[in-house]
Amino acid sequence: MSAPLQLVPGGPDPEPLHPSRPAHPGRARPLHAIARISHGPVPLDFDRLAAEHPAIQSGLALAGDADLELRLACTGPEELRTVTAALHRAGAARIRIDLVLRALTPAPVTLRPVP
Repeated sequence: MSAPLQLVPGGPDPEPLHPSRPAHPGRARPLHAIARISHGPVPLDFDRLAAEHPAIQSGLALAGDADLELRLACTGPEELRTVTAALHRAGAARIRIDLVLRALTPAPVTLRPVP
């Protein structure tokens, strides 16, 4: 039996990609998004993109409709547009951006004594 999901405003801060690079350098990053990317004939260089854009928090290589899924934490809409443009310049053929409204975390399980 699984625990019920509980809505949590905001959600946890993303983990940094590298220990030497904090997750939130300088300014707050309140705009969270998921970018699903299909690359062109040449795969995108995730490590270079993540090093150049602090908004890129983590990524998953996928098999399916998208080739890559990136977790983004942006300072605002302008940074999100900047990252999207950089992804297109890096060779992304198709990008789908979904804004994160809330993070879902499992509620604690309450155990009841057996009579």
